[in-house]
Amino acid sequence: MSVETANDTGILLESGTNELELLEFMVGNQYYGINVAKIRELCPFQPPTPVPNAHEYIEGIFMPRDMLITVINLCKALGMPGPENAENDMYIITNFNRLHTAFHVQKVLGIHRVSWEDIAKPDSTIAASGKGVATGIAKVDDKIIIVLDFEKIVSEINPETGLKLSEVDAMGERSRHDCPILLAEDSPLLLEMLKKCLTRAGYTHLIPTTNGKEAWNVLDRLMKDGAVIGEDIACVITDIEMPQMDGHHLTKLIKTDDRFEGLPVVIFSSLVNDEMRRKGEALGVDAQLSKPEIGKLVRQLDLLLK
Repeated sequence: MSVETANDTGILLESGTNELELLEFMVGNQYYGINVAKIRELCPFQPPTPVPNAHEYIEGIFMPRDMLITVINLCKALGMPGPENAENDMYIITNFNRLHTAFHVQKVLGIHRVSWEDIAKPDSTIAASGKGVATGIAKVDDKIIIVLDFEKIVSEINPETGLKLSEVDAMGERSRHDCPILLAEDSPLLLEMLKKCLTRAGYTHLIPTTNGKEAWNVLDRLMKDGAVIGEDIACVITDIEMPQMDGHHLTKLIKTDDRFEGLPVVIFSSLVNDEMRRKGEALGVDAQLSKPEIGKLVRQLDLLLK
């Protein structure tokens, strides 16, 4: 079963509009959401084949149309009791970080067109421990929908899907670069890893922000204070999915503002696929790289900032 997006219904989500299509689904009795851009397809539940000694969240594997896919039980991942009868459950099959994964959920309820401005960042009481898996909270039709951090759930199962310092270490001895780089990344775990990897690569002057709106406010303030492109701010690295303002809208603001002429923008996201690449190109982004390929990101920075 394919996902009917806004494009299919005649509503065009243009690049840089700061909107997303949010698929609403249920795990247990709670409402959750996922960006439609992450979804490959939906399909009815079918009993997976168990895998010996697998992680406790992994329910097994199944093979639709000759593609072997790992099934993650979201009830277990979220610490909830599973249903007594899974007969009417669904799989949400995703495609991000160049992986296909099936997430076992109880119900799929529909798609909402939502502005990133209306998605709140989880407060510190939810995210402080570093164990939270909510990347945003949306209110739709008087319901609270928790937008899950699917990348974090997958990286907890397999840390190899995350950013690896070893990729940077394999580059050997590197010189130090003092050029200021602004980072826009909403995941506390990934932001910290990104800072560690770039620092290890010699890029030590980093300005971390947690969403596009915060990043834009920092950039705007720098320019009002008389900043010089290349000296006070040399590059922007941004995720795509972020509450308040996404990376595409941030890119659009930068590329249509004469004050930032010559400032490179690099998209570093798990959502870099053919469609997202076309959107980024239309906005004038300088480079687009898929997480978790930190080595390629460092080499791209070397080219842009040499």
